[in-house]
Amino acid sequence: MSAIAGVIQTDKEDQAWICGGKIMEALSHYPCDAAQAWQEDHIFLGCHNQWITPESIGERNPCYDPLRELVITADAIIDNRLELFNRLQVGPAHRETISDTELILLAYDKWGNEAPRHLVGDFAFMIWDRKKNKLFGARDFSGGRTLYYHRHTGRFAFCTTIEPLLKLSGTDRLLNEQWLAEYLAISGMVDTVDASKTVYLNIEQLPPSHSITIIGERMVLERYDQLQAVQPIRFKSDDQYVEAFQEVFQQAVSSRLRTNREVGAQLSGGLDSGSIVGFAARTLLPQNKKLHTFSYVPTDDFIDYTPKFMVTNERPFIEATVKHVGGIEDHYLAFEGRDSYSEIDGFLDIMEMPYKFFENSFWMKGMFEKAQEQGVGVLLNGGRGNLSISWGSAVPYYAKLLKKMSWFKLLREMRLYSLNTGTGRAHVFSNVSRKAFPILEQLRPSENEYHYPVIINADFAKRTDVFHRLRECGFNESGWFADNDIYKGRKSHFEELFHWNASNTLSTKLSLRYGLWKRDPTNDIRVIQYCLSLPEGQYVQKGMDRALIRRATDKLLPDQIRLNQRTRGVQGADWVHRMLPRWKDFMEELRQMSKDPTFMQYMDGKVVDSALSRLEEGAKPRHAIDPNYRLLMRSVILYRFLKKMT
Repeated sequence: MSAIAGVIQTDKEDQAWICGGKIMEALSHYPCDAAQAWQEDHIFLGCHNQWITPESIGERNPCYDPLRELVITADAIIDNRLELFNRLQVGPAHRETISDTELILLAYDKWGNEAPRHLVGDFAFMIWDRKKNKLFGARDFSGGRTLYYHRHTGRFAFCTTIEPLLKLSGTDRLLNEQWLAEYLAISGMVDTVDASKTVYLNIEQLPPSHSITIIGERMVLERYDQLQAVQPIRFKSDDQYVEAFQEVFQQAVSSRLRTNREVGAQLSGGLDSGSIVGFAARTLLPQNKKLHTFSYVPTDDFIDYTPKFMVTNERPFIEATVKHVGGIEDHYLAFEGRDSYSEIDGFLDIMEMPYKFFENSFWMKGMFEKAQEQGVGVLLNGGRGNLSISWGSAVPYYAKLLKKMSWFKLLREMRLYSLNTGTGRAHVFSNVSRKAFPILEQLRPSENEYHYPVIINADFAKRTDVFHRLRECGFNESGWFADNDIYKGRKSHFEELFHWNASNTLSTKLSLRYGLWKRDPTNDIRVIQYCLSLPEGQYVQKGMDRALIRRATDKLLPDQIRLNQRTRGVQGADWVHRMLPRWKDFMEELRQMSKDPTFMQYMDGKVVDSALSRLEEGAKPRHAIDPNYRLLMRSVILYRFLKKMT
């Protein structure tokens, strides 16, 4: 909703307003409804306001409360307003107009440093407590909004984005080699395991689920954890689990529809986004407000090379959802002429750091552009759905039943699962057996196994001792998680902070660039707490994987979507196809990259040369899943970024 900024001169020098002015000026290229500031002696707080909610229109942010002697600057949308109204004793006359910024201030006044535990929503804020000469701030549990800071002699400065902080004296663009080593050594989408570090050596960030306190020269970071107290829930019937879920999920969706503009949603042909659209559209219907949906589709000249159970063009499924739900204005976006390579520079400018999710980068950015054109204030998506509302993979669950020797239940489930998926029972049992007893997997031929090469230079890895650090966080030397147990993986996802960083950095910066807010009901802390509290049998039953959301959307979604277990959508399969007109440029840049000694000191030259030789053989759309193509695309993105730094 906003970009916040601030400076505190811990040496008490009267320079805060000068530094604060530089930061605010650097934010001026973002859309803005009002740029505001508060300054006193050695303290400066600023906010580049984007008014997304009705209550934010015309608000003072930074907000000064002379009675409590508190000043706040906040980038926040708070979703448990009614609960806070009651607990903070906000009278009925003020509830329609009080802003989220003011609510956070009241929460701090009541609970002090414990205030973040009581807030539900996406937020990053800083509060100057004049009575205690203390600067206090926090970031929400999953880091839905970014917050960076820089410490220099006698000065602490913070901002929603990185670039403004680099305008200050003492913040040279120095590469953080430890961050880079982790970025290169991790094969998956995680960028780094240290959620407090950035690609710049002298710029840090407040990790998710953390608060920060500055008193004089002393800085304290503390983790608060809203997921520690999750207790198991046991109802008497399956229907009660579904009804309770529908209630908490409807609450999460409804609270994210609060905007003075249009409401949009990213919609694929699957369950997560379809569920959000279904719950949202029926809530907007009494308001005579249509829901805008934005869906990616391949270009007409793309020929699908994927297996039959994969669907690269989900438009027929999307149209079925739109027709069944109603109240939707649907937009299908092919983004003709756009590709991941052509958009690298623009995306680096937005991200302010290297990125790995290039396959979908051009259409993720394009959807924000289209949503902005349609006057959208809130853009819904279901990014956390696989670990919350649509959790429930059948084969691992059946493996647990096999190990427990729950034969009757296992055989019944596998029979129904075989019918639902159109897969032979013998094949299902083979998969279950290998999952239950991994030794069986080791006996199988592995020539078709997906392998993403390790691309970090061995000397660089040794110098930074990166693999020792990664082993402590559960990674092996191939850059993947050492344990492939999905239940441990889910637990790790909600305990380890680094899982959240890349996706929420993207959400914040795209939202800020286009003046709208990406919001995820599947990431609502109340939804996650509920989903983590359920027995696994609620997620896999009667031959259905993802059983909870399938049952919860009965009548809400068409059965061809709700009960589909035979096909699944795949997005980004056309990235090589789209790049073919630029392939010569891509290859030429790769050749330059491979001969650049400054860059190659970080890369394994043999791996890069081997991958490059594969590309010389000629590109085909089906090479989109080739790890050699993917590692070189990631490499050229990093190469561009490092060139920009020099």
